[in-house]
Amino acid sequence: MMLTASDLALVLAEMTPVLRNGWIQKIQQPRPCTIVLDIRVPGQTHRLLLSCEPDISRLHLTTRPHLNPPTPPPFCQFLRAHIQGARLDEIRQIETDRIVELQITSKEGLRTIVCELTGKKANLLVLNAERHVLRELAHQRDRVGQPYASPVRTAAPPFCETQARFTGVADHPFPVSEAIETFYETQEGHVAVDHAKMARFRFLKKTLKKEQRLIEAWRGDLAKALTYRGYARYGELLKANLSSITKGIDRITVTDYFDERLPEVTIPLDPMKSAHSNMDEYFRKHRKYLTAERELIPRIERADQEVKRLQQELQNIEQGTWTQPATPPAPGHTKTQARSKLGQRISANAQQRGPFRRFTSTDGLLIFVGRNARENDELTFGLAKSEDLWLHARGAPGSHVVIRLGKGTDPPPETLRDAATLALLYSDLKKSGKGEVVYTRRKWVKKAKGQAPGAVTITQEKSLHVSLDKARLDALKTRGLSER
Repeated sequence: MMLTASDLALVLAEMTPVLRNGWIQKIQQPRPCTIVLDIRVPGQTHRLLLSCEPDISRLHLTTRPHLNPPTPPPFCQFLRAHIQGARLDEIRQIETDRIVELQITSKEGLRTIVCELTGKKANLLVLNAERHVLRELAHQRDRVGQPYASPVRTAAPPFCETQARFTGVADHPFPVSEAIETFYETQEGHVAVDHAKMARFRFLKKTLKKEQRLIEAWRGDLAKALTYRGYARYGELLKANLSSITKGIDRITVTDYFDERLPEVTIPLDPMKSAHSNMDEYFRKHRKYLTAERELIPRIERADQEVKRLQQELQNIEQGTWTQPATPPAPGHTKTQARSKLGQRISANAQQRGPFRRFTSTDGLLIFVGRNARENDELTFGLAKSEDLWLHARGAPGSHVVIRLGKGTDPPPETLRDAATLALLYSDLKKSGKGEVVYTRRKWVKKAKGQAPGAVTITQEKSLHVSLDKARLDALKTRGLSER
């Protein structure tokens, strides 16, 4: 609910005599559409809040603390360069509309801050002495350099004191401002929940669509692999009849000794391959079937459960029963808690990027493993941050492995060994069971120019010799987030 023209008239009547001829000492932008001016008057400093947040735009004195971003936004930087240190000459309401002007004398001459507190299209603008727009906060349309024109007035209640909703808080030096601030604190909470709900809804819809596409693809792969179910028998029958196969034939009929009735069965052959090659091909496809059955079925089952969970959460949002998750713990937590908090942030991000193999290390840190060249490329140059640790088996094709780390932190020894073990496991060195794994910060990994996805060049690397440790691998799989 927005401030009405009557509300603005009351709050301006309260603050204008106090702020007139004050000096703007400090300017902050705690939120994208909110400006706070520290105005010094003899003996005291007051804080004026100007907000063009959609639906909760307002203007009033504030006594609440406001957290600011580490780097001031561009609009705030502009105000500091051109308005800070200026004198506030006057504050006035434009007729009976929801527009307020702050008239200022700066080192560059006369300036005006226009507060258009008009709902969804609320805005803050800075005008020069000729009333041309120098800067605007909400870039709804390009108005910079143009003569200022008030927005088209919308229907609003007629101006009368009886329509003002904020009569003030007793025993407060600025009762109307206090009443407005108290009211909008609650409103901001509701708006924040609504924004979180809509953001979550969009994320869930996107994630659900991705999960359903994955399930469809996996089921297609599984259906294809199931056609190889009986290929081990074909391989064994060819093995028993190798001497009867000559290169160039496209089929052979043999006795099926796996069937007690001993029927004859015709086995298709590739005429361009030898007898051994045809046999090996049937055994290879049967192994593919076994792998698909072992890996794809559990993967599909887990994904089906995830789809049900996503659909339930979407239904909760649509029915109005969704509740926002609890906020993370406050600063001052232990290293273990910090790692857990980091893991939570990465888990949320990982749901948006990937899918990658995901594991939890002995120390509670997340480890990401690419599945193929495209995923390697996306993991290294999409998800990974500059301070993350990057690993790869030396001198062999394999997966990119990333440990998410905070700035200035090093991986614990066990986490490093966990990640190196995974780099070895998902590489061509797996068969040997041991090998060398190189590692470096992600910032030292560069794309190899003109090469296929996944090809990189690295500097500042170190190396670690590891062996495949069954106990370590079992522990990683037990802690695995979901190898989807």
